[in-house]
Amino acid sequence: MKDFSKYSAIIIGAGDATGGALTKKFASHGYKVCPARRPGSIDKVNKLAEEINRSGGWAKGFGVDARDEDAIKSFFKEVEEEIAPIDVVIFNPGANVFFPIEDTTSRVFRKVWEMAAFAGFLTGREAAKYMKKRNEGSIFFTGATASMRGSSGFSAFSSAKFALRAVAQSMARELGPQGIHVAHFVIDGAIDTAFIKEMFPDTYALKEKDGILQPDSIADAYWFVHTQHRSSWTHELDLRPYMEKF
Repeated sequence: MKDFSKYSAIIIGAGDATGGALTKKFASHGYKVCPARRPGSIDKVNKLAEEINRSGGWAKGFGVDARDEDAIKSFFKEVEEEIAPIDVVIFNPGANVFFPIEDTTSRVFRKVWEMAAFAGFLTGREAAKYMKKRNEGSIFFTGATASMRGSSGFSAFSSAKFALRAVAQSMARELGPQGIHVAHFVIDGAIDTAFIKEMFPDTYALKEKDGILQPDSIADAYWFVHTQHRSSWTHELDLRPYMEKF
């Protein structure tokens, strides 16, 4: 059985909900976890790392702008050479915005694309460079309902998520035969977060009926896909509460 403690796991977009749960999940199985958020949120990611370290795991937080090519290159190089060989990379930034089409400026459209699609490309490319040396590893991308269909007011977000899904598909076809598992996760529904609680109280009330996604359960699904036998790899998995409409 693989000794996970000899490897590192990078989680980009290690926020307070899904990203934090993913970081804790992989740390609980022995990985040296490297959660990252944008530089302005370094205090939050350091708090997450400290919590994991206190519980007996290994973690180091990073402040990284995932849209910055040089920053991503330096980040991966540091983790690979100074912490442990990179075995898992999860790309999990949000970038969800709502703007009617006439209010969607070129700046908004470009920024959302940079965050959700371009940054995903940079992340996947750097992960592949290191994993190909060992012919193993997992590269996971977090998608959304918008990855599958464009809704009213979400032209920027949907187009970026569509693009990220295409990147994941292309990478899977290229890297799968080289032993690298690339998967895309469609999160179709509201997640138990402070944002949903504050902005959508009626939706959040469904938590009592298991009507919104729980971050720990999402993390369980990522771990399941990561540990699949290579004869039966999943490329795309959609997760939704039992009462969510298709």
